[in-house]
Amino acid sequence: MLACHDLQIEFNRVPVVRGISLDFPARKITAIIGPSGCGKSTLLRAFNRMHDLTPGARVTGTVTLDGRDIYGKAEDAVLVRRRIGMVFQKPNPFPTMSIFDNVIAGLRLVGVRNRGTLREAAESALMDAALWDEVKDRLKSNPMSLSGGQQQRLCIARALAVDPKVLLMDEPCSALDPIATAKIEELLFRLRERLSVVIVTHNMQQAARVSDYTAFLWMGQLIETGLTEKMFTNPKERTTEDYITGRFG
Repeated sequence: MLACHDLQIEFNRVPVVRGISLDFPARKITAIIGPSGCGKSTLLRAFNRMHDLTPGARVTGTVTLDGRDIYGKAEDAVLVRRRIGMVFQKPNPFPTMSIFDNVIAGLRLVGVRNRGTLREAAESALMDAALWDEVKDRLKSNPMSLSGGQQQRLCIARALAVDPKVLLMDEPCSALDPIATAKIEELLFRLRERLSVVIVTHNMQQAARVSDYTAFLWMGQLIETGLTEKMFTNPKERTTEDYITGRFG
């Protein structure tokens, strides 16, 4: 299980996320919602140490996966990102690599070289991402020839190829049309059978459709968390109700 305790994130000593404690149940989908600038993406990126790459960033508190602190001195950030994959808002396939090489990039990074192993992993990940039938005859093609929805599913396949325990998704459908969005959402339900998914979304309807649990952030603080159905029908906090019903945000 992924969890954080008293997590605070600062950029150049300015707090953006303030003392958040959250558990993300295994094999469930958790949505993080809140208005723009409330710290959703900043929080998500802390879960696989993306802020290690940001000048002026400081993360305190703990983030654990199955009880192990991912920020511990003995933890390798590359291996952390293998266990906790991430898909970004805008599809970001590597344009100088083929579709096949995109999928297996993470495996090569950790030293896998056997061609048969790589081929098997690529096929499995593309099938998991519901993309295999669409690209199986053009694995050597440039990924930029794919549609936006296909590129996003390729990025999901790339994350899945290294067999993560958690998949982080930062507004993965915001740049996609309704048909592509529906395919991503169908994919989420299948992925939930084998791993945990944490999705940041500004779309209240999407959060209600796909998530088991929801966490609401406001001004860098956790206002409320709980079962999605309960939060959307009977929130505990007035601020949550105002946001969900569109009174502000």
